[in-house]
Amino acid sequence: MFTGIVAAIGRIQRVEPRDQGLRLAIDAGDLDLSDVALGDSIAVNGVCLTAVVVAGRTFEVDVSQETIDCTIGLGAPGEVNLEKALRLADRLGGHLVSGHVDGVGEVVSFAPFGESWRLVIRAPAELAKYVARKGSICVQGVSLTVNRVEGREFEINLIPHTLERTTLRHLQAGARVNLEVDLIARYAERLIAADT
Repeated sequence: MFTGIVAAIGRIQRVEPRDQGLRLAIDAGDLDLSDVALGDSIAVNGVCLTAVVVAGRTFEVDVSQETIDCTIGLGAPGEVNLEKALRLADRLGGHLVSGHVDGVGEVVSFAPFGESWRLVIRAPAELAKYVARKGSICVQGVSLTVNRVEGREFEINLIPHTLERTTLRHLQAGARVNLEVDLIARYAERLIAADT
């Protein structure tokens, strides 16, 4: 489990094809790896991945074809948002995030709005029903609050701190982003469906 509070911006340095996916070598940037062991989970752009090599400031992860098929941003070198798995004693500053990306959305617009920035994203049709005004959503591994929902599109206000500490500052219209909807919405739907 994660909180969606990005701890550091890292960089995918190397992408190696494997039989059924990819092996990524990631420079952890300012992420402290001193307490990361083999087998630990690290969210990379919101995707829960397992550290299979930890060496100095770098860690490596294997990415399955299934994960590649339902996410964006793991197939080439570039900046990534990083967060270590939540410990039970940690503060939950964002919301409960599993690191299991539900789908890929598309940025409709990203523009200044006073001292902040307004981000509008179009969710895939099958995920739109889980997005609620004042609810939580995870975009590229970042826990955010939804301000407005209209059909499949939802709006988020990004403060300067969020832009400085995450890769969201690079977004532009047409960009694709990893989305994870709120866990509680998915479980509530399943419980209601099970009663019928």
